This record gives sequence, C-alpha cells and structure tokens, in this order.
Amino acid sequence: MSVYTKEDLRTMQSWALERKIQVTQAKILEWYYHYGGKVSISFSGGKDSTVLLDLARRAFPDIPAAFVDTQLEYPEIRTFVRTMPNVEWLKPEMSFKKVIEQYGYPVVSKDVSKRVYYARCGSAWAVNNLQGLNSDGTLSKFNQRYVKWAYLADAPFLISDHCCAVMKKKPLNAYTKTTGNMPIIGTMASESMNRKMAYLKNGCNGFDKKYPSSQPMSFWLEQDVLRYLKLTGIPYCPIYGDITEEKGKPRTTGAERTGCMFCMFGVQRDKLPNRFQRMERTHPKLHDYCINKLGCGSVLDYLDVPYKGGDE
Repeated sequence: MSVYTKEDLRTMQSWALERKIQVTQAKILEWYYHYGGKVSISFSGGKDSTVLLDLARRAFPDIPAAFVDTQLEYPEIRTFVRTMPNVEWLKPEMSFKKVIEQYGYPVVSKDVSKRVYYARCGSAWAVNNLQGLNSDGTLSKFNQRYVKWAYLADAPFLISDHCCAVMKKKPLNAYTKTTGNMPIIGTMASESMNRKMAYLKNGCNGFDKKYPSSQPMSFWLEQDVLRYLKLTGIPYCPIYGDITEEKGKPRTTGAERTGCMFCMFGVQRDKLPNRFQRMERTHPKLHDYCINKLGCGSVLDYLDVPYKGGDE
C-alpha cells in the first residue's frame, strides 16, 4: 500500500517554498533522531544536494557527507566539492570505460537500457516489454512506451543501466555498511517516473525499504531549488552560472544539470544545443575523449543525436 497518492504529490509540489523547507527539515530531524545521529548526506556537488546539505547542516552542523569521485563529474563540480568541509571522497572499483566495455552504454533512460540489456541476455520479459507486451505476452498499455526503442536490441554496441549501480550506488552502499551512517539523498519525484513511484510508495523517509534511505526533498521542484539558492545566497558550483528569471520562473545561465558528463540518459530530450554540444564549447578536451576515445560519438550517431555545433 502506498503512503501517498498522485494527487497528494501534486498538492505538496504546489506548496510555497517556506512550507517545503519546514517539512523537509522536519523529515531530516525525524531521520536523524531515528538513527541516533548515525546519518550522512549523499553529496554530488550539484545544486540539489548543495541545498540538501545546507538544510541538514543548519540543524546539525557536524553531519558528514559522502561524495563519489567517479571521474565523470565536471571539473568545476570536483573543485567545488573540495571547498566543503567534512566530506568523505569515495572511489568506485570500476572506471566508466570498464563499465561500458563489460556492460554497455547508458542510453535513453534506465528503464530502456535495462530492458535492452536483459533482452539481449535472453530474458523473455524484456523481449516482451520491447514489443509493448507484459511479461506473460499480453498487450500492455504501459509497455507501449518501449516499442520505439526495440531497434536498440540490434545496436552494434552494448547497452545497459549498470553504470550508476556500479559507479555510485555500490561505493555509497559500502560506505553505509562500513560507517553505519544511514543516507539522506537529494533526489526529487519530478526527476523520473521511478523516483515518483518510489516516493508515492515510501514517502520521504523509507525506514522499511530493503536499503533504508531518506529523500526529504522529494516533493520539491527544480524552481524551488533555484529559489532557495537565490533566497539564502549560499555558495553553489559556478558551472550553473547566475540564477535569473524567465517568464516568471528561475533558471540558470550556465549548465542546467550536472550529472555524469558522459551519460546519455535523456539526451534525446535535451534542448539544442544539447549537453554534448555544450561540452564541445566549454570542455573541448573532455568532449574529444568522450566522443572519440570512449566511443560515445558512434552511439549518438546511432541514436541520431547531434554532439557537435548547435546554436546558442
């Protein structure tokens, strides 16, 4: 049984920023005291986790944070993380190059990449899903969304959703196991269907999950994060540029998102210039490494996604 309904989430997402701050801090307090202070912030250096870290440390200044140094972050992100106190740097056991060689490239979305990977492994449920069917072969309205990506099962390169699990989740889970610090994460339900469904099922504080974690900003929206940064004036990574208003909504003049630089999840939905076209201008050496050395250029060609040029 789910904790919340979709209507509950829509109502919470419409709350004023001040109320969201209060509820989020209450959820952090609940998590902190439930585990006797044995908690930590999963800190990526991005704007969302920067806001989360500030909210948590306003109540508990000594709360530790953990940063996974995947070597896929923008250089500006890694430089910014170094300015933050009490942050432990974690290292994945496998490089991105090894991950794509062994498992495959992250393309389109986690859901699509997962189905392509397992379809190629011979899993009937994945093959059916790519045909718009349920696992038992009956028609599925939900799985119709995967049909247009069925051609990826014949791609001349490997595809999988393993990257995040191997490079981020595994070192963070190891950190949790070693320290006993239960994680607080700055993800939001608006970011993906998976995160939305997880929030509806568990709420902010997932005490009963297989791997308990807190997502106290789940009901926030992108504009809330930007308004919080503007309101408080706290430092954030300069790669985002300034925060301005456009048609009544805050936006950044620089990067919009700063996840892993070479990740291709969602690139087909990017406004042009997309993330790789912008990378060509701002980080040309890393762009060359990504497109030519790692082979992402061939993958993007197959997806019919541009990665050079583009108008500002």
